[in-house]
Amino acid sequence: MKVDVTTLANETAGQIELDDSVFGVEVRRDILHRVVTWQLAKRRAGTHKAKGRSEVAGTTKKAYRQKGTGRARRGNLKTNIMRGGGVVHGPTPRSHAIGLPKKVRALGLKCALSAKAKDGKLIVLESAKSETHKTKALAEAFGKLGWDNALIIDGAEVDVQFERAARNIKGVDLLPQQGANVYDILRRDRLVLTRAAVEALEARLK
Repeated sequence: MKVDVTTLANETAGQIELDDSVFGVEVRRDILHRVVTWQLAKRRAGTHKAKGRSEVAGTTKKAYRQKGTGRARRGNLKTNIMRGGGVVHGPTPRSHAIGLPKKVRALGLKCALSAKAKDGKLIVLESAKSETHKTKALAEAFGKLGWDNALIIDGAEVDVQFERAARNIKGVDLLPQQGANVYDILRRDRLVLTRAAVEALEARLK
């Protein structure tokens, strides 16, 4: 599959051949769902916590004697039915991560890349470099290109000036190729890959 290569000045810089085994696979919604679920579950903090009966503040003294009062039997005042008492089977800190085979993760990334290519929303950029760290010039260039909601993926390293200029633009994300993931690709309307990113992703996923 051949795709035109563009520049930040909105000029054509030739063409590039995309590998069909990476950018032309069948888009499987079930695989995309599994990978996104895995990603979102893995990044949950899992720090939720409720105090149990043994953790709340209060005395462990028996409230009143067992028999003879005409009232229900009562232990201490830290039980769950008392105000300020502990929570029964409440949440405790834990990991929400679930397992997912590496082959399924790789297939999910291929499906996400192929989905963007199929929809015509995959753009190949010659290079993601900026001469200045100022946001204004880069925002104007993105406006001319129509990139108001885009994920830009560069090679192994991101240009520092480009990163500083792009991080203040709303709706635009920037990642190195090793950070490419299904969730970020799907949540943005357009996917912009540099030549270096295409080469790196093909080498990684072939």
